[in-house]
Amino acid sequence: MPIDPKKTLDAYRAKRGEFRIVEVPPLQYLMVDGAGDPNTAPEYAEAVSALFPLAYTLKFAARAQLGIDTVVMPLEGLWHAPDMASFTSRRDKSAWLWTMMIHVPDHITPRMFADAVDAVEAKSAKRKEQPPAALRSVRLEPLDEGLCVQTLHIGSYDDEAPVLAEMHEKFIPDNGLRMTGRHHEIYLGDPRRSAPEKLRTILRQPVERV
Repeated sequence: MPIDPKKTLDAYRAKRGEFRIVEVPPLQYLMVDGAGDPNTAPEYAEAVSALFPLAYTLKFAARAQLGIDTVVMPLEGLWHAPDMASFTSRRDKSAWLWTMMIHVPDHITPRMFADAVDAVEAKSAKRKEQPPAALRSVRLEPLDEGLCVQTLHIGSYDDEAPVLAEMHEKFIPDNGLRMTGRHHEIYLGDPRRSAPEKLRTILRQPVERV
């Protein structure tokens, strides 16, 4: 059976209604940056369309070259804005800045990543299609978040605001912490296949002790 980091890494465990302090180890990701409302910004769709073909290409390359088979991990996003109230009280999506990403194992090397980009382009050319518009904007990069607070949100993405407000304004300060890095979301549900009320999203916020 393929290795599934969601089952082995504590960082991918969360419960609804529970804020938990976790230590997230350094992890490697495919990343691409953008800005704007994810529901309407073309570059958001372009980012997602580039990440998944690369992730699957790397999965098959690792299985063929290294004999290691790992599941393709879910889409994740780092989110921030000049005014963080745009995530809680105002929900001004046009002001959001984001980095969409997919976790890939440490055995994926920069050489394998470069080869995968070329392979996705070659496959598109063979099909007489344009390669994903954001393909050459994707990078392979580590992320070291360290100490974090996280919880599981079940429901529509637009219903996250009260959960985030409780995390940011109550749980974090009440536990002698303060926010440091970017708000992080892990999308365990597929909005194309699940009803909004059944979507499962890990909400994570890097913190430091005061």
